Amino acid sequence: MSSTRFVRRVIVIGLDGLSPRLIEEFQGRGELPHLAELRRRGGFSTVATTAPAQTPVAWSSFATSRNPGGHGIFDFLTRDPASHRVDMALNRYERPNPLLPPRVVNLRGGDPVWSVLARAGIPSQVLRPPCAYPPDPGQGQIRLLSGLGVPDLRGGFGTATFFTEEPEVRALESERVVRLERKPNGELVGSLIGPRDAKGDLVREIKLKPRSDGPGLLLEGVEGGPVALEPGVWSGWTRVKFKAGLLRSTRGIVRWRLERNDPPVRLYASPVNFDPHSPLFPISEPPEYAGDLADTLGLYATTGMVEDHAGLANGRLDEAAFLNQCDLCWREREAMLRHALNRSSEGLIFCLFDTPDRIQHLFWRYWDDAHPAHRGRPRTEQGAAAILDAYKRADTMAGLALEAADDQTLVIALSDHGFDDFRRGVGLNAWLQDQGLLTPKPNIAPGDPAGDYLQGIDWSNTQAYSVGLGAIFLNLQGREAQGIVPPDEAAHLAERIAAGLTGLIDPQTGQTAITRALCRDAIFQGPYVNRACDVLVHFAPGYRVAWGSSAGRVDDATFQDNDHAWSGDHVIDPDRVPGFLAMNRPYDSAAATGPAPRLIDLAPTITKALGVPAPDEWEGRSLIP
Repeated sequence: MSSTRFVRRVIVIGLDGLSPRLIEEFQGRGELPHLAELRRRGGFSTVATTAPAQTPVAWSSFATSRNPGGHGIFDFLTRDPASHRVDMALNRYERPNPLLPPRVVNLRGGDPVWSVLARAGIPSQVLRPPCAYPPDPGQGQIRLLSGLGVPDLRGGFGTATFFTEEPEVRALESERVVRLERKPNGELVGSLIGPRDAKGDLVREIKLKPRSDGPGLLLEGVEGGPVALEPGVWSGWTRVKFKAGLLRSTRGIVRWRLERNDPPVRLYASPVNFDPHSPLFPISEPPEYAGDLADTLGLYATTGMVEDHAGLANGRLDEAAFLNQCDLCWREREAMLRHALNRSSEGLIFCLFDTPDRIQHLFWRYWDDAHPAHRGRPRTEQGAAAILDAYKRADTMAGLALEAADDQTLVIALSDHGFDDFRRGVGLNAWLQDQGLLTPKPNIAPGDPAGDYLQGIDWSNTQAYSVGLGAIFLNLQGREAQGIVPPDEAAHLAERIAAGLTGLIDPQTGQTAITRALCRDAIFQGPYVNRACDVLVHFAPGYRVAWGSSAGRVDDATFQDNDHAWSGDHVIDPDRVPGFLAMNRPYDSAAATGPAPRLIDLAPTITKALGVPAPDEWEGRSLIP
C-alpha cells in the first residue's frame, strides 16, 4: 500500500443527467437530505461536462481523464467515410478471418481509472459504465459489468416487439410489429423476432391462451414453462431460445406486458436482452461475473439502454407503464450496488444509475406548460411528479454510499451533465441545403424517412452533411468515398460553416438557436481527433438538432417544433448544462482558487485518494490536496 494513500475505499455514485440547478431547488425544499449531507461534509459544485454533452462522451472522459480526442468517443452515431454508411460510434464488430467467429471491439481508447488501479494491485467493482463493451481486461483486480454500448440481441440500442391482432398497426421508432393470428380454438400465435444470422432473422413462436385462474393470458414458447400474464403488469424476466441450426441456438431474456386482454389483444415485449449466463459476446470482466450476479440477484437487464423510452414515445406504453419499468430498473441497479458495498471494503466501487436521464428526457414537458410535446398527450399526477421522484431516488442511492462509508472511505456523487428544455429542432442538413452545400437526391423528398442514414444525399453535389447530435462532416476528397471538397479548401469551408451557424436565429421565435459552432481543432486534441466531426454545433437551451437530421436525413425545414415525448435534452452548449459534484471530504470546488472542477478531474482524484500516481497522459488534476 502506498504511503500517500489516505483512504481504503472510494465509492462513486454516478447519477446520469442530474442538474445542479434542480438539485439546488429541491434541496431548498428539504427534498434531498443525503446530497445535502455530502455538501455539509465536503462540498457541492458544478462540474464541467464535455463537448458534446452526451452520456457516452462524458462518462468516457470521467473514466479516462481525457477529452474526446484522447479517448475517441464523440457521439452515439458516426459515419464510415469509406462507404457513407451510418455506424454505431461506441463499438464495432469484426471478422478478420472467415474461419474465426466475429468479435466486438470497444472504440473507446484511453486508460480508464479502474485499469490504472488494477496495475497497482487495487481492486475495483464497476457497475454499468458506458463504453466498456467489451469490458476492459481486469488483471484479476476488476469486476465489471458493461453498460451503455451493450446492444440487444439484434445488435441495436433496443428494438421492442408489439404484438397485436389489429391489421392496420404499423411499426414506429425502434420496434417491430407482429400480427397475432387467432386460431379456431381461441389461441393466439405470433413470432418473437430475435437475432439475425446469414439466412435472415431468427424467430421464436409464442402462443397466448386464456388463463383458467383469473384475468390475463398464458404465454407459451419461453424457457421454463408457461408464464401467466396479468393485464397491465410487467412480467419477470423470461428466457427465450432462438434456434439457428440443429446444434446451434442463441438465448436471450425478455419482459412482457399485456396491454390489452380483450380482443383485439395487445402484448408488448421488451427488446431481447443478452442472457447474463450466456451472452453472445462478453459483457463482464471476468466473463463469468455477469452470470454470478444473476445467480445472486436474479436476472436483470443487460442492454445499455434499459428503459423502453421508445415504447412510451410510440404510445405502446402509457406513462404509468413506463415509470413502472423504470422502478424495476432502479431496483435491479440498487441491488447491484448493495451487493458491491457488502462484498468489498477497499478499492473503487463505481455504480451508474441511468434512469434519471431517461425520465428527464421524457417528462421535461411538465416543467414547461407551453411545450409542443403537450399536444395530444394527457397530463397525469404521476407524470408531473416523475422528475422530483427520480431526484429523490437518486438521493437515496447517495445515502446508501454514505451509510456504507467509514472514516477511510471517500464518497463521490456526480452527474455527467445537466438538463434543459427541447422545444424546437434545428435541421442542420436543411440549413446546409439552403446554403448550397448539400443536394438531396431527386427521388427522395425532404423529410422522407427513406432518406434516413444518409440515403437521401447526392454526394456528387454535396460539400457538407450532418449525422448524429450536432456533428457536421465535410465531404472531403481522399477521406469520404465520394468526396468533392479539395483538402486545401477544407479549413476555410469548415470555418465558413461554423461562422454561419453561430448565432443562428429562429425566425418563428426570434431567439438564438445556436450559441456557437466550432471547428474540431478548437475543441479536440489527441490521437483520435481524426474520428471527430469537422464542425460541432452547440445549441441554445430550448433547441437541439432535429430528429431527422440526427439520423442523417434532409428535413423539409430548418426549424420545427419538437412534439415528441422526448421533450428535454442536454445536447446543447456544454456551458449551459454542467453536471454536479459532491464529496464527503473537502475538495477544490471554487473557480476562484483554480479551474472549476471538470469530469476529467475525477479519475486523478480517485487515484490520488488511493495512493496511485496518475498516468502522464491524463489531462485532469486531483481535486483533493
